[in-house]
Amino acid sequence: MRVKRLLDFLDASPVNFLAARNIASELEKAGYRKLDPREPIGPVKAGDKLYVTKNDSSVYAFHIGRQTMAEAGFRMICAHCDSPTFRIKPHAEMLCEGGIVKLNTEVYGGPIMSTWFDRPLTIAGRVIVRGENALNPKTLLLHVKRPLLQISNLAIHFNRQVNDGVKLSKQKDMLPILGIINDELEKGNLLMNIICSELSIKPEEVLDFDLYLADATPACTFGAHDEFLSSGRLDDLSMCFAGLEAMVDTDTTDATKVLAIFDNEETGSQTKQGAASPFLAMMLQRIALAQSGSEEAWYQAIERAFMVSADNAHAWHPNYSEKYDPTNHPVLGGGPVIKFNASQKYASDAVSAAVFAEICREAGVPCQYFVNHSDVAGGSTLGNILASSIPLRGVDMGNAILAMHSCRETGSVADHLYALKAFTQFFE
Repeated sequence: MRVKRLLDFLDASPVNFLAARNIASELEKAGYRKLDPREPIGPVKAGDKLYVTKNDSSVYAFHIGRQTMAEAGFRMICAHCDSPTFRIKPHAEMLCEGGIVKLNTEVYGGPIMSTWFDRPLTIAGRVIVRGENALNPKTLLLHVKRPLLQISNLAIHFNRQVNDGVKLSKQKDMLPILGIINDELEKGNLLMNIICSELSIKPEEVLDFDLYLADATPACTFGAHDEFLSSGRLDDLSMCFAGLEAMVDTDTTDATKVLAIFDNEETGSQTKQGAASPFLAMMLQRIALAQSGSEEAWYQAIERAFMVSADNAHAWHPNYSEKYDPTNHPVLGGGPVIKFNASQKYASDAVSAAVFAEICREAGVPCQYFVNHSDVAGGSTLGNILASSIPLRGVDMGNAILAMHSCRETGSVADHLYALKAFTQFFE
């Protein structure tokens, strides 16, 4: 059941906006009340369940503890809901010979571009339509639930070196085919016609959109024992969902529980809805002030808090063992991975790693360690970015996956269940 829920969530969340909506929906089912950050928070009492969104693409949930944050701090799991993909540009339609229409796109994040070839794709995101006034337009979410586009490879007969490695042009090679126009009225309107048909609106209502490509093939399990997960966006929606389920499945505790789902991690987090934004700190500070009536309470809460930054890790690949550290290479099915980096790309240190390893032990869950091969550069994640604005104790961890940033990544069923147990133990 847990795995089926994850697969359904992945299929329903092709882009950040849909993921944020689905997370908010699950929170509301669990009794969480949406806050309007433009209004005063008002009284905050033990057991209150609150959440707030930013930009339709990030979600922050708070389950208020029996003790104030000044007394007991807060326990936070953070993850990100964006994944590498291709954004559809304005004026995207490009009419080619034979009436074929392709779309002009730009890369979002760092995808493995070759993995997007020759597979059914669709579009998803948000469409902005005219509202009551210019400053307050309406947002409609779009998910075309059928194969709609494809980025087709060049035949090997025209590119004999394709299997030797080919440099891909983001502007030339990665443009998807949308369709063939049937009549003159469709010229320049093929994409807009699809948008309006899906949302039951008129073209003159549309002001703008944030639309992205997404894999149209459903998430699934595979393997001799169905032990593997196959889906786009495992990085990092699998961690989002594990954190969400742990959040809604645990009761009120002494400490306040926080779930922070950020956007734009794949592009550096430097947005109002990213981990570098002061928005989360402002919301937490407002809650601390509402509880205690003192700014001092916020600083006390920080010193008593602990953060789990949950972002997937690299699993050992059986075909490329030379790419991994010889003594710290996590495997699929081996449990949550604690991530270290000497250059402080991760928030983990010996203290925070020890805390999380002990949480795993108490939950009956194995854990592993990841350190980069010293000759291979690694990436960064949420933990150190967030800790630079809120000086939290915290650990960077995640489940091990293969083909990170591929259109379709591979994870472990067992690891998802392990992470859920560890997160539940952390919150409890």
